[in-house]
Amino acid sequence: MSKKVDFEEISEMLKALAHPIRLQIVIGLTKDECNVSKIQEKLGLPQSTVSQHLAILRRNGIVKARRDGVKVCYRVVDPSVRKIVEIIARE
Repeated sequence: MSKKVDFEEISEMLKALAHPIRLQIVIGLTKDECNVSKIQEKLGLPQSTVSQHLAILRRNGIVKARRDGVKVCYRVVDPSVRKIVEIIARE
């Protein structure tokens, strides 16, 4: 039996990754989980901007959040996204 491909879901995931800031966030999160302030610091962006991009990535099931005291740490949870990012990072 072959697995049915959900092209709508794949398309939405690729749209979420297509933004340069979100792509940078995801590439960084494939290496290690991180909180918003560290992401903000590395990218030189306002906290609100980083949070908005993380919300889109969460909605699309690309990243998940974990509470660590008062901090919220994010990590990439979608294995297909990890593969895509590995290919991009090789180039």
